[in-house]
Amino acid sequence: MVLLLQACVSGSPAIDSSQVPESKPPREITLNLPDQTLAPCVSDQTIGVDYTYLEKGFSAMVAGDNVGAVNYFRRYQRLESSPGANWEAGIAIAYEKMLPDSPYYNWRAAADAYRRLMRRVPEGAELNQQVLILRKTLAVLVQLHTYIDQLQNDKDDLNESLEKREEALKRLRELTLGQ
Repeated sequence: MVLLLQACVSGSPAIDSSQVPESKPPREITLNLPDQTLAPCVSDQTIGVDYTYLEKGFSAMVAGDNVGAVNYFRRYQRLESSPGANWEAGIAIAYEKMLPDSPYYNWRAAADAYRRLMRRVPEGAELNQQVLILRKTLAVLVQLHTYIDQLQNDKDDLNESLEKREEALKRLRELTLGQ
């Protein structure tokens, strides 16, 4: 058996160098990286917050993609571990919960999240201007929904009172007509 294998190995035909195809040099891969020579080493403390996912979230929100916007805001919250970024993402997600056409619509949860976030606004952090606008808009929406909820409760109380009065009038008519 060993002799048979050895015969196969040594019996391979010799390859003529003219039959070998010329090997092409490998193509060079060009990476689109920023020029490292222009920006020498920068300490991590001077690097600012990367607003990429926050901005993508705003773009998705404008385009009407509520699910995509919330996903971008949550990704921003995970990647940027600062209290300011966490707060900004929380405000943006709470705003999404306040929108009636959003699949996350729950105005009570949004109001609770807003109140919780307003108790712990990050001090000294430079916050995104769009988030600050959302915060003010969210404050107005929370007040409006609270007012609407109060009006709905008042309406229900008035309807109940009206039903009792109509029932009392009906009994009073029956008593007066029955005499």
